[in-house]
Amino acid sequence: MQYTAAHLVSRVAGDLGPKADEVIADVLRCLRSEVPELWSNPDLVRMTSENVAEHVVGVLAGLEYGIDPREIDRPAAELERARQLARYGTPVTALLRAFRLGQGIVLDKMLAEIARVTKDAELVSEASRLLLVMANGYVDDASEQGVTAFQEERDRRLQRRLSLVNEAGLRIGTTLDIARTTQELADLALEHFAELVTVDLLDSVVHGHGTSAPGPRVLNRAAQASTLQGGQEPTIRVGECHTYPDGSVMARALTTGRPSRHTATPTDPEDDFGTRPACSTLVVPLSARGVTLGVARFCRQSNPVAFDDEDLFLAQEIAARAAVAIDNARRYTHARATALTLQRSLLPRRTAEQAAVEVACRYLPAGAQAGVGGDWYDVIPLSGARVALVVGDVVGHGIHAAATMGRLRTAVRTLADIDLPPEELLTHLDDVVIRLSAEVSADPDAETTGDIGATCLYAVYDPVDGHCSLARAGHVPPAVVHGDGTVDLLTMPHGPPLGLGGLPFEAAEVDLPEGSILALYTDGLVEARDRDIEAGLTLLCHALAQPSASLEAACDSVLQALLPAAGLPRDDIALLLTRTRVLGDGQVAAWDVDADPAAVAQVRRSAARQLAAWGLEDLDFVTELVVSELVTNAIRYGRPPIRLRLIRDCSLLVEVSDAGSTTPHLRRARAFDEGGRGLLLVAQLTERWGTRHARQGKTVWAELGEENHAEPSEPAFRL
Repeated sequence: MQYTAAHLVSRVAGDLGPKADEVIADVLRCLRSEVPELWSNPDLVRMTSENVAEHVVGVLAGLEYGIDPREIDRPAAELERARQLARYGTPVTALLRAFRLGQGIVLDKMLAEIARVTKDAELVSEASRLLLVMANGYVDDASEQGVTAFQEERDRRLQRRLSLVNEAGLRIGTTLDIARTTQELADLALEHFAELVTVDLLDSVVHGHGTSAPGPRVLNRAAQASTLQGGQEPTIRVGECHTYPDGSVMARALTTGRPSRHTATPTDPEDDFGTRPACSTLVVPLSARGVTLGVARFCRQSNPVAFDDEDLFLAQEIAARAAVAIDNARRYTHARATALTLQRSLLPRRTAEQAAVEVACRYLPAGAQAGVGGDWYDVIPLSGARVALVVGDVVGHGIHAAATMGRLRTAVRTLADIDLPPEELLTHLDDVVIRLSAEVSADPDAETTGDIGATCLYAVYDPVDGHCSLARAGHVPPAVVHGDGTVDLLTMPHGPPLGLGGLPFEAAEVDLPEGSILALYTDGLVEARDRDIEAGLTLLCHALAQPSASLEAACDSVLQALLPAAGLPRDDIALLLTRTRVLGDGQVAAWDVDADPAAVAQVRRSAARQLAAWGLEDLDFVTELVVSELVTNAIRYGRPPIRLRLIRDCSLLVEVSDAGSTTPHLRRARAFDEGGRGLLLVAQLTERWGTRHARQGKTVWAELGEENHAEPSEPAFRL
């Protein structure tokens, strides 16, 4: 029979049709050996076997009936298999190699059959060329379609990965809270590609211990999540500390800082959730800024699809973003804790008992987003049973604001010790802030930039006459609760904030009857995002007008009325409530003194009689000595009018006032000096003494406690 090349190819294909199973087996055997990537997953094994069979049968049938290679039907699942290969991370070269290997086996079978059917060399050659053209056409077309489907799936996976990384940037690190950040990482991974997630942080990272101690690294279970059903309770709970054995994959990840991918073996121990070992696991260290913070583990238990290298790369990218967020939260938490500790250490732990006022105070740090600020309050005892009340606010937040607050509070206490009037004290404090700003600006290594600013309100209350003098530097005005329950905001001169310089401060004078409540506070109490300061002041006055059982209860009521229902305020808050007291006539005695040395004896006797009336005879000796010295100095060096005043408070206060401005100074008398020892004796026999200046004249004062009643053993101390 005379064959053409086409007829010969058709006959040979027909002859091989009944032997298709053998050809399929040979192809599968070759692919298992040469392309193991196609057999890494049960689904791929099934799809590859089915598709090879359909390819072989379809090609033989098409060649038998002379169908154009481009018209031969491809297996319906071929494109899906290409997409699956892309999903499982199989390289596209495996797909192409499989086509070429299968083509080679089928061609070998066909060429062998051609040589068996005819010995015509020219016909064999022509048929072989035709067969190659048809086979190449089929394989090229099938490969092109497969590669297109493969690449589309790869692009889709890449887009999904980019989208997931972007989503991680939006969902992880929404707050500066370490626990919430780690849980956000676990929830995101659980939602998209894992069935069990654990996040462990070094305990030194969680609690700010610094570098971890030698030995096994102690880890804190920061977060965990699982979709597995029917498992036991996890053996490690969130917040518990634990260690990983040396040589374990988790320990290696912490030591080397390298991620890894693992497939379970029958000898693996159960996981933390009391279930069988995970089929596939990703272990990724959490590292940021060159420091390893912990390790995250992502597991698949029931999902038969093992993690591939792309999954590992995706987990690395998400973990890297989470690590930066965790490190930011760690740094912020540490800085906030440091600033808060500094802030609280610089504030008075408790206010001393005062005869002048009853005190209740509160300090609330700002919420996490703003950070600790520089608000402060203080209650400073002054001479003459008076008391200074201070509230201030440093601009800014953080440890530098807290440190500046401490320096200003110290400066206020120092200036208060020399009994400056409120407006003069604020002037000196303004100079202090200007100098601090200059120091910061001149320091090239300073972490903060710009000027230092602050506001302050300083008040001095005198319980003898119920008079209060106040001055403010850019601060919100105080409120006064009167005896009838009405509340007013004090009208005071506006002073500039501290740090501007060159502008004067003025004081306001007000009488506060006994039982009045003076409320000092910072702007964080009355200002909020959802209300302006005027609305806040109105709300404050309404809260202060409500009756309360005590000042402490009044503080709580004010905070409850003005603070947000949930969470901490956006700015620091300092609140100082004081209820005024007045010293009665039975606690104060005063005498006008003639500018005559002979008057000294008379006022000394008057002072002794008053001590007897108060039952303080034990203080006679020291009191007479102090009165004699201070009155004598006023007569000798001062100017009339001269006045002696005794105040019975927690201690006995002796005050001598005159119209002169000369300040007495303590000095050491030489051996043969006849005078100069009076103030030295006063300093030794009293608890404190000093001088305060008024707008006209001065007052020299001394404070005697109960321990000052003993008489000295040497008569040389007597006048």
